[in-house]
This record gives sequence, C-alpha cells and structure tokens, in this order.
Amino acid sequence: QLQLVESGGGLVQPGGSLRLSCAGSIFTLDYYAVAWFRQAPGKEREGVSCISSRDNKSYYKDSVKGRFTISGDGAKNTVYLEMNSLKPEDTAVYYCAADLKGCTLDPIQYDYWGQGTQVTVSS
Repeated sequence: QLQLVESGGGLVQPGGSLRLSCAGSIFTLDYYAVAWFRQAPGKEREGVSCISSRDNKSYYKDSVKGRFTISGDGAKNTVYLEMNSLKPEDTAVYYCAADLKGCTLDPIQYDYWGQGTQVTVSS
C-alpha cells in the first residue's frame, strides 16, 4: 500500500517562500503521477500542480503559474512544491496525491493521498 507523507508547511509572510515535500513509501516517479492539491476552509479541494516523469508532463493551476514549481527526486521518492511570492489566498491545507493513471488536476482521479500540511500566509 502506497503511503504519502507531506512536510514543509508553516506560517509565512506575504511575499515569502516555502518548500513542501511529499515522500512516498514505495512509489517510483517512473510510474506514478504525483500532484499537489489544496483546500481552504469552506472551499472545495483544488488542484495546484502535478508532475509525471513517465510522460514528461507537468501542469499548474493558472493562479500559481510563475510562482510555484513542482519537481521530483527519483532517488528519494520525493516530490517537491517550491512556492514563492506567496499570497494570503494561498492559505490552505496542502495535500499530495499519487496515481498510476497520469497527470491531472482532478482530485477524483487520485487513489493515494497524504494527510496534508497547513500553509498559512499572513502578516
């Protein structure tokens, strides 16, 4: 059973940066697509970014393009989300998810989820 563990969340001021990590217990990036989602209080879960080494694709939600960067380290079975120029509207619980079906920002397509890490952007 694949297990995912997120880390790296915290409190940051507007304009600041954070790097989230998603460590997988058994997945290899050669086969799994890995995505980051976020959910703010009272809002639906939304896709932020995904990466797939198998088909060399990555996607970003429009509002994070140019600010967030997703990357993977196959040797460590870890996917990162580098977040720069953070805004208060980026505040949410961030989840990573993995699946064999390919890179998509639709949460319904993912079978494996981490427990989430809180990101708060506030002065």
